[in-house]
Amino acid sequence: MKYRAGSVLRLAAPFRALTQRSAFLFLILAAIGLMILGKAETLLIERVRSGIVDVVAPIMDVLSRPAAKVNAIVDEMRHLTELRSENQRLHLQNGQLLQWQEAARKLSAENATLRNFFNIVPDSRVQFTSARVISDSVGVFARSVLIKAGEHHGVTTGQAVITGQGLAGRILSVGDSSARALLITDLNSRIPAIIEESRERAIVAGDNSGQPRLTFIGRDNQVELGNRVVTSGHGGAFPPGLPVGVVSEIIGDIIRIQPYVRFNQLEFVQVADFSGVIQAQDMPSDPESGIP
Repeated sequence: MKYRAGSVLRLAAPFRALTQRSAFLFLILAAIGLMILGKAETLLIERVRSGIVDVVAPIMDVLSRPAAKVNAIVDEMRHLTELRSENQRLHLQNGQLLQWQEAARKLSAENATLRNFFNIVPDSRVQFTSARVISDSVGVFARSVLIKAGEHHGVTTGQAVITGQGLAGRILSVGDSSARALLITDLNSRIPAIIEESRERAIVAGDNSGQPRLTFIGRDNQVELGNRVVTSGHGGAFPPGLPVGVVSEIIGDIIRIQPYVRFNQLEFVQVADFSGVIQAQDMPSDPESGIP
């Protein structure tokens, strides 16, 4: 019996080794087969998916057309609603503009009557040069702008820089085709002014803030919030009557004004040459006698 068992073990050993080697080879082949099968299934799935999309796409297109039409109708209704609101707003604004137009016509007629009554000759001695603001302040002047107009355009030092709202500053330095304008909010700016309501004189002094101060004004002044401040014409720098701003703050002896010009939106300015007007104002009516 022992002899037979030993013989069986001797015969089984080579078979066992062959089985182990075959199993390893089988596992490698199985892995390769699974990889090939997975790739083939991916391609098959992609083909099936593409076929389904090709079949479903026309159906989805047909089904989506009513929805698109409904969306277009909703957008059109929304647009019509907005147009109705805009129409109402424009109608109201048109009514206001008609009222202003009527008031302007009355003022124009009254102005023409007064001009004829006082025999006023229109003043054509003021020269204007329009220019674009090309950069903000750089250097020692904290509140100044560079404009694209210079000596070639008739710009000279000291001329007034204005906008449609009022006085913005004065020309500080001039080049051939550019100039630097010192704004009224700069620390170095001093503008002779007058309070329009009380007729009190003052100096609009910039301090690099957005609201210049009123200086050299008496302690018993009658300045109130909302009073208009205009140039006084003293000093020969500017003619009288240029709008500067309104009184916006009164704290003790400190009075500040809010300029009419919005310096954060400054894009275009006009350089005004008032030299002819100022000389005419300083000149007596009778040069020989010197009596005004």
